[in-house]
Amino acid sequence: MEARLNRMIQVGAFLAGIAVMFGALGAHLLQNYLSVTDLEIWKIGVQYQFYHAIAILVTAAIYAQHDRKGLKWTYRFFLLGIFIFSGSLYTLSLSHTLIGTRHSWLGAITPIGGIFFIVGWISFFLSFFRKK
Repeated sequence: MEARLNRMIQVGAFLAGIAVMFGALGAHLLQNYLSVTDLEIWKIGVQYQFYHAIAILVTAAIYAQHDRKGLKWTYRFFLLGIFIFSGSLYTLSLSHTLIGTRHSWLGAITPIGGIFFIVGWISFFLSFFRKK
C-alpha cells in the first residue's frame, strides 16, 4: 500500500506542477502565438488538469486512511482523464500554429477524457459504500 500511495502522491504533485507551468506558458508565451480561441482551449486543458491533479492528491490522502479498492480506480480514472481530456485540448490548441492546420478530430477525443473524469468521481463516491 505504501508504494502505491507514494506513487499516487508523486503523480498528483507532478501533474499539478506541470499544470502550473502550462498555465504560465499560456499566459506569458503562447498568448503571442495562439489565437484567442486556441488560448481559451489551452486554458480549459490547464484548469481541468489542475483540478484533477488536486483530486488525485486528495484521493491519495484519503487512501492513506482508508485502503479502499475503489480509490485505486478513482486515481486511474482521473489520470486517464487528464491525459485524454487535457492532452487532446493541448494538442488541439497547438495544432493550427505548429502544423498549419487545425486537427478538429481531436475535439472528438476530448469528451472521452471527460467521461473518465465523471467515472472517476462516481468511483470516488462509490468507494465509501460497504458491501453487506
